[in-house]
Amino acid sequence: MLPDYITRLPTGPYRRLNPTTKLVIAFATAAIAFAVRDWTGPVAMLAVIGVSAAAAGVGRAMLPFVLATLPLVASILLVNTFLYPGATDALFSVGPFTATGTGLTVALQATLRVIAFALSVAVFSLTTPTDDLLSDLERRGLGRRAIFVIGSAIGTIPRMAERAREITDAQRARGLDTEGSPIRRLRGIVPLAGPMISSSLSEVEERSMALEARAFSAPVKRTLLRALPDSPDERLARWAIFLTTLALVAASLGGLVRFP
Repeated sequence: MLPDYITRLPTGPYRRLNPTTKLVIAFATAAIAFAVRDWTGPVAMLAVIGVSAAAAGVGRAMLPFVLATLPLVASILLVNTFLYPGATDALFSVGPFTATGTGLTVALQATLRVIAFALSVAVFSLTTPTDDLLSDLERRGLGRRAIFVIGSAIGTIPRMAERAREITDAQRARGLDTEGSPIRRLRGIVPLAGPMISSSLSEVEERSMALEARAFSAPVKRTLLRALPDSPDERLARWAIFLTTLALVAASLGGLVRFP
């Protein structure tokens, strides 16, 4: 039977990029979307993200990332549209609150920036296996402790969601009512919290023992058996993207260049 990393070889031009290259692209799109003023930054980066998503074939899979931004987007739109300080170009009023054109413009620009950030994360996470990213970062000299922290942070939410589903199914099998009215659902949270916390603590202990058994604290450097492809052209492009992003962000924040 073939190893897992062989059976899931990436396909498509974007997916075949080195994980660090995709990380730099995600960083660049998010940084430019937030740092470049007015409409130019977020609109241009959304176009770049759209091209990357099409090349990776993950367009529909990004919808949950967009939905996750809805509470933040709603608050941005409401607060800036109705409460933007110093704006006088009134559009309409809702009770004591008045919507302004300046506030609406600022709100829409901020919304596009948040969506650009969410989609840049989405494209990166949907096209980059965590194991590949951690392996490549370790090959570049990042310490094993930092690698462990990054890997744990990335995998925390999926593990907790999976554990919550398992505990919910187990409690339902024991007769716990977790459906129905909101009050019943709130009552069902308490029986889930205890097993969730205890299982998390048990996992921490098991992980610590497993790491020590694998000589995690040993001072020697690990020998990596798998090196991900990283061509000279890709390394040059990665540095060009990184340096261009830093220069563009610095020039925009410093007022050296202005965009429409």
